Order: sequence, then structure tokens, then C-alpha cells
Amino acid sequence: MKIASSIAGILLGLPFVFFSALFLLNLVPMPPAPPDGSPQALFMGAMFPTGYLTFVKILEILGGILAAIPRTRNFGLLVLGPIIVNILAFHVFIMKGDGLFNPILIVICLLAVFLLWSGRKAFAGLLG
Repeated sequence: MKIASSIAGILLGLPFVFFSALFLLNLVPMPPAPPDGSPQALFMGAMFPTGYLTFVKILEILGGILAAIPRTRNFGLLVLGPIIVNILAFHVFIMKGDGLFNPILIVICLLAVFLLWSGRKAFAGLLG
């Protein structure tokens, strides 16, 4: 179980670190803007100019690195958990379910649930 948790932690942290670094270092061109007035445009209109998305990307890098290291994995999950929930909420509420069944998103959710389950004793104190 320890080896599986280590592999899952690395696999969970890797996409967060990789995609956040791509965004922060401007290594990929920005995707086309969503149509004006759409919920996606309004949401992104609030995230980009305020610097909030940069803050989230820095937390993704931090959480990804912490999740990949066995000793700090639970703290990494505490950082990445709300980010994963917000990604899911974005796809459910703003995108109306579009992109919810993206393979990368499904794998990230499964890895996070597996790591939460394997470290459930450490999180038991948070529940009561």
C-alpha cells in the first residue's frame, strides 16, 4: 500500500506542477477567449485581471510538490482538495457538465480519493 500511495502521490502532484508551471512561465499560448457575456467569460474575467488565478496556480504547484513527497502528502491533499472541488464545481455549474468526463480530471479525482482513503487515519481527527 505504501508503494501504491507513493506512486499515486507523484501521479497526482505531477499534472498540477506541470500545468501550473506552463501557465506561470507563459510557455503555452492562451486559449481563445470564451464568447462575451457567457458564464465562462464572466468567470475568467474575474480570475485573470485580479491575479487570483496566479495565486491558485502557485497553490497548485505547492500542493503538487507536497503531495508527491510521502512525508508531506496529507498537507498537499489539504491544499489540493479545495482546488479539485473548485475544478469540479466549474465544470458542473459554469460549463453545465461540459468537460466533466475529461480523462485527466477523472484520474486526478480517483488519485485524490485513493490518497484520502489510504491516509484516512491521519484525517480522522478532522471529522470529529
